[in-house]
Amino acid sequence: MVDFPSCFGENGVQIADAASSSSGTNLLTQTATPNKNTQNLVTCVYHCKLHSSSCFIITITWTKNLMGQSLFVQINDPTNNSFSKHEIKSNLFSKRKGSKTLQTGSISTNILWDLSSAKYGSSSPEPIERFYLAVTINQELILVLGDMDQEVYKKMNCSITCVPNSVFVSKTEHVFGKKVYATSAQFCGKGQVHEILIECDQVGSDDPFLSIRIDGKMVMKVKRLQWKFRGNYTVLVDGLPVEVYWDVYSWFFGKGMGNAVFLFQTCLSAERLWGSGQPAMSWSGPVGKDVGQSGLGFSLVVFAWKNE
Repeated sequence: MVDFPSCFGENGVQIADAASSSSGTNLLTQTATPNKNTQNLVTCVYHCKLHSSSCFIITITWTKNLMGQSLFVQINDPTNNSFSKHEIKSNLFSKRKGSKTLQTGSISTNILWDLSSAKYGSSSPEPIERFYLAVTINQELILVLGDMDQEVYKKMNCSITCVPNSVFVSKTEHVFGKKVYATSAQFCGKGQVHEILIECDQVGSDDPFLSIRIDGKMVMKVKRLQWKFRGNYTVLVDGLPVEVYWDVYSWFFGKGMGNAVFLFQTCLSAERLWGSGQPAMSWSGPVGKDVGQSGLGFSLVVFAWKNE
């Protein structure tokens, strides 16, 4: 499995130019595997498109550990080369609000952020409200996150206040717990954000089981988990078939601090649900208008680590 890093540096904001990022190992693969000193880690990937039809992949990584919280922004061009990397440490000694510009050849990248009043969930390092994070390329806004987007538009002149053309394609999260692991996901572009609870009871039980709840409702349960430590199941969320894969082998047979891996992936078409032969359990919440469009192809990967 691929490990995702935490992001820490000497300065509040670090910029790596194209030359330094193209030589040596990518910064995202240099850090060690999460351990008991690591807190949560969330990596989100967005596919963004300019009006000129140029496409960019923007990776946002939110981290939190005993040293505080950090935000890492990486931008890849259409050839998948990383030309812009920004790190923002959100603690008492660094900038919680500001902007930074990087010029790489003919491409000008600008990052704007305000985390000074951000509110977070009970354990996630990803803010849920009272913040904004925006990215512009050559004076065009291509990504804006947070509920304070109007503040972003106020900072820009009217020529670049168009709505960004961006799609949320994947989210990867490291979570820690003893029995229950919590996360959230938005399976369609502008649909509801769903709360996901993963529960695994394997201590002191003759029949360990795995259960998953979405917004408090049980959508799947796996019994005899020690024999079914890997598998997949299909559920319906917002009218979309979502394939759920699990691998809890390390929890039963691994050495040291092992982790389980869970993948929630929207199916490419409903035909895969009926043609796969997999059992399906339906769950439906409020359905967004674009359920059949931008929601397809979203993936959520959860690395679940057991606290000792």
